[in-house]
Amino acid sequence: MHTELVQFVRDLYQTQDFIPLHVPSFTGNEKAYLNQTIDSTFVSSVGEFVDQFEAQIQTFTRSQRAIATVNGTAALHTALYMANVRAGDLVLTQALTFVATCNAIHQLGAQPVFIDIEPQTFGLCPKATEFWLENNAQLDSDGQCRHKQTGARIQALVPMHTFGHPVRLAELLALSEKWNLCLVEDAAESLGSYYQEHHTGTLGRFGVLSFNGNKIITTGGGGMLLCRNSEDGGVAKHLTTTAKQPHPYEFYHDQPGFNYRMPNLNAALGCAQIEQLEARLVSKRRIAHLYQEFFAESDYRFVAEPSYGRSNYWLNAIYCPSAQARNELLEKTNAQGVMTRPVWQLMHRLPMYQQCLKGELTYAEQAEAHLVNLPSSALMRDLL
Repeated sequence: MHTELVQFVRDLYQTQDFIPLHVPSFTGNEKAYLNQTIDSTFVSSVGEFVDQFEAQIQTFTRSQRAIATVNGTAALHTALYMANVRAGDLVLTQALTFVATCNAIHQLGAQPVFIDIEPQTFGLCPKATEFWLENNAQLDSDGQCRHKQTGARIQALVPMHTFGHPVRLAELLALSEKWNLCLVEDAAESLGSYYQEHHTGTLGRFGVLSFNGNKIITTGGGGMLLCRNSEDGGVAKHLTTTAKQPHPYEFYHDQPGFNYRMPNLNAALGCAQIEQLEARLVSKRRIAHLYQEFFAESDYRFVAEPSYGRSNYWLNAIYCPSAQARNELLEKTNAQGVMTRPVWQLMHRLPMYQQCLKGELTYAEQAEAHLVNLPSSALMRDLL
């Protein structure tokens, strides 16, 4: 399989050079907007492109407010802070995720609780979440969700839309309401993905996007906090801009805040990139369809979008028939200059999170042993 896959990928990207997993492309107004920013001298945290990029993301996602941040982790940290996650709290999330999800929880002095994924989208499983809550949590007299054994407050629920595939949000929203948890969507990978007709990141009270260099559009480094109501958006904007009160010359900050402002240079790049987003989504779906056809008659299962949603297919993935097949595929393809990658090591295996609470992680452990990501950069010929 690995020889055929290498040839398929080389034909797809029409090159014999090294093929990375996912690279940015700059085929639009990037240089023009960056030069415009430099000419204006507003290259830091104030400038017209910051406002413009926030408005463009808000319109595209149909969120009530979009707040630009220096990266996705900063946006998630802010979302959890606004969800009133504090030191000693517990936050339910999936064991199969990028480490930033857990790091943002840890930065607030809280601890993640690791729940299993469901095997179709590899996102947080509602049934596993419900099972853990029924067996380990209770509502106190004030309606606060608490861990039965320790009494620790359980404050938030953080699903992650793995590789851009939307999780089962309706079921998770119902659980968050039943147990009085704040739902925060880690939608870092899923710009352009939808749960039913709703953009990911807009059904929870907060959602988070990332614009890292490997995402579907990039600002170099950057993130966006999506808010379900405009009041939260105003508070978030204030907090992420050092909680400074507007004044012509005085520096007055009315509470502890965060310096999470996205520089105007990065926002300029984002404004140029989002102009190409629709074309990239079309290209991504084309690549996914070709991969799906390639693996259709094999023992390797292509990870397709769920029936209830639409994926941006940020990173294409296959589920290998065995751990041995996965290891061989990784070794052979990388040796031949085609980058493939295993999924992240499960969070509870990392030294700083080994002592965290967890449920049964059957599907997460299987995914860790079987999943492989494939080269997924948008095709340049589709974008030009």
